[in-house]
Amino acid sequence: MTNKNSESGVTRKQQTLAGAFEMEGKGLHTGLNIKVRFNPANEGHGIKICRVDLPDKPTIPALAEYVTKTVRGTVLSNKQLQVSTVEHAMSALYAMGIDNCLIEVNAPEMPIFDGSAAAYIEQIERVGLKEQSAVREVYVVKRKIEIKDDQSNSRLTILPDNSFGVHVLISFDSKVLSNQYASLERLEEYPTEIAPARTFVFVREIEALLDNDLIKGGDLDNAIVIYDQEIPQEKMDKLAMMVGTASKSAGELGYINNKPLKYNNEPARHKLLDLIGDLALIGRRLQGRVIATCPGHSINTKMAKLIRKDIRFNETQSPIYDPNALPLLNIQEIKRLLPHRYPMLLVDKVIEIGPDHIVGVKNVTNNEPYFPGHFPDEAVMPGVLQVECMAQIGGLLILNQLENPEEYSTYFMTIDNVKFRQKVVPGDTLVAKVSLMGPVRRGIANMRGLLFVGEQLVCEAEFMAQIVRNPSMQ
Repeated sequence: MTNKNSESGVTRKQQTLAGAFEMEGKGLHTGLNIKVRFNPANEGHGIKICRVDLPDKPTIPALAEYVTKTVRGTVLSNKQLQVSTVEHAMSALYAMGIDNCLIEVNAPEMPIFDGSAAAYIEQIERVGLKEQSAVREVYVVKRKIEIKDDQSNSRLTILPDNSFGVHVLISFDSKVLSNQYASLERLEEYPTEIAPARTFVFVREIEALLDNDLIKGGDLDNAIVIYDQEIPQEKMDKLAMMVGTASKSAGELGYINNKPLKYNNEPARHKLLDLIGDLALIGRRLQGRVIATCPGHSINTKMAKLIRKDIRFNETQSPIYDPNALPLLNIQEIKRLLPHRYPMLLVDKVIEIGPDHIVGVKNVTNNEPYFPGHFPDEAVMPGVLQVECMAQIGGLLILNQLENPEEYSTYFMTIDNVKFRQKVVPGDTLVAKVSLMGPVRRGIANMRGLLFVGEQLVCEAEFMAQIVRNPSMQ
């Protein structure tokens, strides 16, 4: 099965599971036997979790604003439900490129399995993926984002990049586990290099976790246990009894496992696994390079919440515009496609074209012929011309797909849901992204346009256009 992900440019389309699958395992914190089912979902659904054991089967979106606790796992909750330890499942879904999925679980947490994401990956690979029609939403990191926690020495930085990559450094005051490093450059490597890495815990933490009603289901089969500070044998025996496992010699420091380490840096790889799962709670694909020092669920989800806030505030991101890059369509090529001429040609170049979207640029200067009358004392670009700019760029998207584009023209039929958010004035550079809202049928195209100045959305509109063969060609 091919793992298609937007970060490597393979697909821009949303994906879901090709079929449902069910799993059963123990809960790390509750110790309950838990059943979970992963179902395909429609495009635009996102990842949602349903508690089928509760009345009316309430559902919660897997988004960062619903994170309420981060002690030994990420907990999502609202007024109706709570579900914990979601990070391993979220990590696997993100890494495998799944945008839409409904998870049904019959307990307040997800099963722990062997403490890694390998069980999820195995099932996802078994049922496969299904590509959907809608275009993926990608959060593109355009400038450095950084948060830190001085108390824990945790720092999380995301830098602009052309793809998605993660680098993790962990550091503990421990004779057994001190400094480790792990990285992931390509999501295609996740199933073999990251997914099998198991969660870990220090012996010195176990008693406190049990006292706080956690890790009731923990054992040497679902976690790496690190013994780095010697304790009396009787205390070791007591802890072993509390977690239901055979006691070990209190005089031998090291890793306590039923199975050997899978990698020399398995703890660091697991921290990377957790980080991907927590960042998946932004609800979109992420384009950027993540550098994490001593990460944990608290700082991971703080970063996810910060990005979610930006997404909710801005609704959509402006396209990336590099004025130094060569255009895909320059002004001469645009004039060969569009019949418009001065003073009504309102697009200077096209910088991006996809199967269902286009990005064009219009430079607004003080020499525009309408400024003397609109207005003499305060030059403002008329809103109708902003819409016309988007429509012309949308026309280029349609005409560029035709075999003989010079034989056709596009005409407005309807304009809906127009909003003007900010004035456009001389000196502004307009960057417009126009996307098809569905397939072109019988020469009719429905499009949505977004117009930006810098990062600010200044205008948006939906419009219908008709593709008509020019009279001279009939």
